[in-house]
Amino acid sequence: MSDQHEQHGRSDDQGHRHFETLAIHAGQPADAQTGAVVTPIYQVSTYKQDGVGGLRGGYEYSRSANPTRTALEQNLAALEGGTRGLAFASGLAAEDCLLRAVLAPGDHVVIPDDAYGGTFRLFAKVVERWGVRWSVADTSNVQAVRDALRPETRLIWVETPSNPLLGVTDIAALAGVARQAGVHLAVDNTFASPYLQQPLALGADIVVHSTTKYMGGHSDVVGGALVTSDAELGEQLAYHQNAMGAVAGPFDAWLVMRGIKTLAVRMDRHSENAGRVAAMLEAHPRVARVYYPGLDSHPGHEVAAKQMKAFGGMVSFRVEGGEQAAVDVCDRARLFTLGESLGGVESLIEHPGRMTHASVAGSALEVPADLVRLSVGIEAVDDLLADLKQALG
Repeated sequence: MSDQHEQHGRSDDQGHRHFETLAIHAGQPADAQTGAVVTPIYQVSTYKQDGVGGLRGGYEYSRSANPTRTALEQNLAALEGGTRGLAFASGLAAEDCLLRAVLAPGDHVVIPDDAYGGTFRLFAKVVERWGVRWSVADTSNVQAVRDALRPETRLIWVETPSNPLLGVTDIAALAGVARQAGVHLAVDNTFASPYLQQPLALGADIVVHSTTKYMGGHSDVVGGALVTSDAELGEQLAYHQNAMGAVAGPFDAWLVMRGIKTLAVRMDRHSENAGRVAAMLEAHPRVARVYYPGLDSHPGHEVAAKQMKAFGGMVSFRVEGGEQAAVDVCDRARLFTLGESLGGVESLIEHPGRMTHASVAGSALEVPADLVRLSVGIEAVDDLLADLKQALG
């Protein structure tokens, strides 16, 4: 692999620029040949060599590197304050690459007691089969995580805010635990996005994203990402990305970059709307409990206020009347679209127990049957409030 090729996915030093500027410009200079201000879609599999081994810009085959993906990877690294970014075909592909890069048979991982169902399925049904053990801890409780560590622990896995109960973990505190134990700390930053929260600056070793969600932001692409500031770890991840091959295609990379350009303004509106929705739900007689870090009643509110710029666009709540009442609310919603996923400009509603988190049924991560999860979009908030009120009855 050439020296030039080794530079793909690395972010140059642009720390003097504000986030909104980096989101639009990092890794994306005007095209040298045409002056195009948008990175081209290099829909290509292979590249002409100038003699054997004479690579142009280090590109030889698009699984190993592609100019469009390189632009996205450099942008991701800059936004998370890292030095190496890697883009994948999905969030789970990114997770799988990370686990294979840092774990071996016999190793142990601490996972949260509230997490995306696909992440739990990956641990419980896939990596466990090749000898990796895992145990569950309440990651909002630093001592609980410390107690869950074993001599063979190699990784602490965190989601904050978590999916779907919006739990909040003190990243800096757990980074201290991880350093003391000599293990890696991985933070899934999907719900927050780098605009609201930057785990590497708080001491995490690796940031994980489903770029399908807020980074893409338009429900039109599936992707994932890993970002780190550890050069050695970055090389291990890049090696496995190439060896395993679940890379982001050039058009998917381009769509994520297109979405990232408006990430800051979208997250401001998502957060503003979600705060209004959460306040309305907390006062509604048909709602038993609201999960949103921006509420003073949330147990992790102070930690979230310390490590997040704002509180994001995800809200979950429990409905009086049990599981069927929660399902009925989902069915009655009209402006909120009933569907899985999250983070798009349009508002979504779902029943986690029967949809996104069906895979955790019967486990320590099982979600309440009366839970409804909202991905609050950027529509007019009064329209969103009216729809939820009619859905609640």
